This record gives sequence, C-alpha cells and structure tokens, in this order.
Amino acid sequence: MNILAVGDIIGTSGVEMLKSNLKKIKEEKNIDFCIVNGENAAEGMGITEKNFNDIIQAGADAITLGNHTWGKKEIFKFIDNPKIMRPANYPEGVVGKGYRIFNIEGKKIAVINLMGRVDINILTENPFIKAKKIINKIKNDVNIIIVDFHAEATAEKIAMGYYLDGEVTAIFGTHTHVQTADEKILPKGTGYITDIGMTGPKNSVIGMDINASIKRFETALPEKYKIATGECIFNSVIFKLDSNDKVANIERIYI
Repeated sequence: MNILAVGDIIGTSGVEMLKSNLKKIKEEKNIDFCIVNGENAAEGMGITEKNFNDIIQAGADAITLGNHTWGKKEIFKFIDNPKIMRPANYPEGVVGKGYRIFNIEGKKIAVINLMGRVDINILTENPFIKAKKIINKIKNDVNIIIVDFHAEATAEKIAMGYYLDGEVTAIFGTHTHVQTADEKILPKGTGYITDIGMTGPKNSVIGMDINASIKRFETALPEKYKIATGECIFNSVIFKLDSNDKVANIERIYI
C-alpha cells in the first residue's frame, strides 16, 4: 500500500496547485490513500467549506488541521464530516474529532492529528500522552496508524517520532512549511520525516508575501500578512508499505 501525505495547503493558489497535480501523482505513484493538511487553505488562516470540498474533489481521502483550525467560523458547519479532523489534544469537549478510521482496500487506516506545544501558544493537552491514549484505544482494531504532528519545534517532532516508534506505522510533521530531508525508518520500524513542506507560492516566506514578511522582522511592527503570488510548489511524501503494513520506503516529492 502507498500512502501519500501532502504538505500544508497555502491559500487559493495552493488549492489550485493541489487540483492540478494530485490526481496525476496518485495515478503515477499508485497511491491508495491520501492525507492533506488543509489548515492554511483559506488564504493562510483556516479552511472554508469550499476549500474542504475542493480538496476532497481534488483527490484527498482525509484532511488534517492545526493551530489555525478555528480561523474561519464556517468550520463549525463541517467539522464533523468524517473526512476531516482537528488536533486530538485540544481540550476535552471541543467539537470535532482528533482521529478518524478509514476502510481502504480491506485495511483499516487510523489517521491521528496532533499539535505541538513548543512555541505554538495554544492551550492544549500534552500531545505525547494524548497520542499514547488514542493508540492504546485503537491499536487492536486497525492495521495502520498514521500521525500528522503539527508542530513548530524540530526537537519536539523528532522526540515524538522516537516516542511513537514501533507504536505507529508512520509519523510526519507539518506546520513549518519547509520540506526536510531527514526521512527515515526509525529503529523499531516507524516511518518518519520532520516536515513534509507546503503546497503554495514558491517565491515567498513560507507562503506569505516576501516584503510584508521582511517588514515584520525589520520593524517589529504588526504588518498584515498576505499570501504571495506567482509560481507554486507541491510538497508531499509517500510512505510505501510492505505486505506486513510496515514502511519499506519513503519518497519525498517536490514539484
């Protein structure tokens, strides 16, 4: 089985880039299941119902979110759709689900969405403890467990990888929008990469307009962010599983 994870979709141009490339990649790479992080689809802040529908129609099977989950109020209209999930470590009682289970090709695939706590500045439960609770609850009922860890600090992501090594099939990082070149199979068999990158404007500061971004750093004034324009990139990673549902190979894609 081949599982594709697509990096953070940035704005309308990112959605269009996804629509232009996803189905072709799925066909060429024989993809069985596709996860897309869509929390920046609404011009960098949240996701609208139209974004959700466009991403699903483009070929995504599951949509994960992150720190901008609540960026658009209309999220509450579709947060309970079985194809979307928000970070599982939001406080108990928050609407939506932190993981979903999908039936694909006779396999049960669990997708868990978690959010880091280092430099995120959002009150959440401990993602490490929450991950173990969910895994212990579902591990006997599923064949494959995939984790999207939406986190800022590379150290927190790497630590989570080793913490869950042997407990999940694969874990990939999102949020920093820069694809890392550290894909590996950890000692106990879990596939790992620190960040799968983004799908959005190439000539940008993680998707945002360069001049606006520089002004924020140069002056420390609250310059409004805006999405960059121009050519786009498509970042993703493929986890190739063997007959035992273990990661045999990891392939990065950068278009």
